[in-house]
Amino acid sequence: MSFSDLFGSGEHVRNLSHFASIVNLAAVDGEINEHEEKLLNRFARKLDISEEEYEKVIENPKLFPLSSYNSIERRLERLHDLFRIIFADHEIDDEETELIKRYAIGLGFSSQASEGIINRSIQIFTGQINFEDYRYLLEKDSDKV
Repeated sequence: MSFSDLFGSGEHVRNLSHFASIVNLAAVDGEINEHEEKLLNRFARKLDISEEEYEKVIENPKLFPLSSYNSIERRLERLHDLFRIIFADHEIDDEETELIKRYAIGLGFSSQASEGIINRSIQIFTGQINFEDYRYLLEKDSDKV
C-alpha cells in the first residue's frame, strides 16, 4: 500500500508532509518539550491532521516526503511554520540550522536563495533586525506611524 493510499492525495498529503517536517525539527534537539508539543498540536489542527496520522508522524516523521510548492508565498508560509517550531525554545542550534536549510531547498528554494532567507529569518526570529526593517514592518501594518 502506498503513502497516498493511506492518507489521501493533493493538499492533505502536502499538509501531512509539512507536519512531518515540523515534527522533525521539533525532535532534532532531543525530546519534544511541552511548548513544542503545544505548537505541534496547533499545527496538526491547522493542517487537518487526524489523531491517527499525528501518531504515525510522531512515531517516524522521516517516512513522509517533503513537498515542494510553486508559490513563493506558500513556501515562505511553510518556512515560517518551521521557524516557529524551531524557536519554541527561543534558540536555534547548528543542527536545526542545517536541517531547515535542507527543508528550504526541498520546498523549492535555490541553495543561494535559501541561505539568504534562512539567515534573514534567524535575524528576525532572534530580534536582531535593524531600525530600518523595524520601521518598515511597523509602517507596513499601520498607516499611523
